[in-house]
Amino acid sequence: MFGFLKSLFSSAPVVDLQEVLAQKPFLVDVRTPAEFSQGHPKGAVNIPLDRLGSSLSKFKDKKEIVVFCRSGARSSQVKSLLSANGITNVTDAGSWDNVAKYTG
Repeated sequence: MFGFLKSLFSSAPVVDLQEVLAQKPFLVDVRTPAEFSQGHPKGAVNIPLDRLGSSLSKFKDKKEIVVFCRSGARSSQVKSLLSANGITNVTDAGSWDNVAKYTG
């Protein structure tokens, strides 16, 4: 239901997350290290929101980037911050559970 409401009120284009993940993007979990250690999608790297500024170089040469967190709030912030720094090939997947469904 939430996804339906989000698509109604969001100006962002709706993306097929399964299709994006099939392209083997750079998977970035922006939760804290403690949250990350409790479980994360296969292949994900942990770059917490509060360390994003010092980690921008890790994003520069990536063809496709998928960001996610616990609920989608932090990943939305990260997508905006990356865009403000000229990194626009970013998909906000919302929660890490969304990504884990397709990555194993």
